[in-house]
Amino acid sequence: MAYTNNLHIVYGDASLGIEGEDFSYVFSYDRGGLESLNLAGKEWLYRVPTPSFWRATTDNDRGSGFNIKSVQWLGADMFQKCIGIDLTVDDHHFEKLPIAPDTNQFSNNEYADKIKIIYTYETLTIPSTQVKIAYEVSNGGEIKVTMHYFGKNNLPELPVLGMRFIMPTKAIGFDYTGLSGETYPDRMAGAEHGTYHIEGLPVTKYLVPQENGMHMQTDNLTITRTNTQNNADASAEPFSLQISQVDKPFNFSCLPYTAEELENATHIEELPLARRTVLLIAGKVRGVGGIDSWGADVEEKYHIPSDKDIEFSFIINKK
Repeated sequence: MAYTNNLHIVYGDASLGIEGEDFSYVFSYDRGGLESLNLAGKEWLYRVPTPSFWRATTDNDRGSGFNIKSVQWLGADMFQKCIGIDLTVDDHHFEKLPIAPDTNQFSNNEYADKIKIIYTYETLTIPSTQVKIAYEVSNGGEIKVTMHYFGKNNLPELPVLGMRFIMPTKAIGFDYTGLSGETYPDRMAGAEHGTYHIEGLPVTKYLVPQENGMHMQTDNLTITRTNTQNNADASAEPFSLQISQVDKPFNFSCLPYTAEELENATHIEELPLARRTVLLIAGKVRGVGGIDSWGADVEEKYHIPSDKDIEFSFIINKK
């Protein structure tokens, strides 16, 4: 297909497809999120990206009882409930999603300059609250992602507030501009701002697997892979995905495991075979403490209160 500078829109019965030069995206109505992120013929998603509320607990978290106090967020992290989808194409806002039979009015020649689709999630907590994730796609294929958490009284403090992307295969490494080394809100002293290359997806070899690998105050991030799950794609040439800040730096971790996989392993040899890339883009990160591991909590300024709204944005683009 010969593409114009506009986005080619495909109105499906259960999804919205967006195509352009060297990119295609599928936003699912049934699965409640971005189902496919294909750049230059390479797929970047293994699962629909979802809100993330849990980071693997540390020895300090367990010593202070934080894991028990905030355990609701573990369930909310594992199970997601999408309760609404809002779609705007250019300046036209759809009062209801364009699904069958309404899709019969569209041809294969539907184009637009910009798309905005907002997913609303209800947390599986008591009481519940909501999170909105908005995707704004411009005609060059750039995606601006904005996540908004609505604060709610009487919920436990959050371990983390972010968005999790699971990629089909392991990255060979990543490059970022931000603070050097592993950093957390209470572990940034001595870190230097610069551009750094990380080989592979390193996991700190704690005797008991726990939270690790966070990078605070990041300007941009490039993740590189060499293989896909497409059996027809035998190329071993590196290909990359770029994440950039919008109005302020973001925080991230890039590991071969989800928080739940780390949490479930009581010893390092119980971790599963590393075969995916798990990217967490975080708007807020709880401190990891370290005063002692027998009851001391993280200092107050490094907590994440659940009754305050949190919003952050970032840009997804091809490298």
